[in-house]
Amino acid sequence: MLVVCVLHSAFCYVHHVMVILWLVFLCLLQQWYTSSMNLIGTWLTDRMDLQLHVYQLKILIRIVKKKYRDFRLQGVLDSTLNCKMYETVRNRLTLEEATASVREGGMQGITMRDSDEDDNDN
Repeated sequence: MLVVCVLHSAFCYVHHVMVILWLVFLCLLQQWYTSSMNLIGTWLTDRMDLQLHVYQLKILIRIVKKKYRDFRLQGVLDSTLNCKMYETVRNRLTLEEATASVREGGMQGITMRDSDEDDNDN
């Protein structure tokens, strides 16, 4: 009986530690997402008066969409994912995409659309 009690206590302790570790990990993910979005947003703001090259635009669209989707799958809260800087970055990339579509004649399937279908890693 004593062994069962000790095992149950150990299990509860391990479970408690795992929950704490998951919460710390989630907090770190949220900080990482926020800092990387701020970095991209600052980079785009510094180049506000310049149009992005089509290659820069394609890469940034892939990075932002993949980052958003991956962090959402890891459990980062929607309030963190849809922060003001994300909306600013998304709006800028959508504007640049429209400009590039008119100027270059298209983006070869890479868009800021909310679809997961266009994100194959080719």
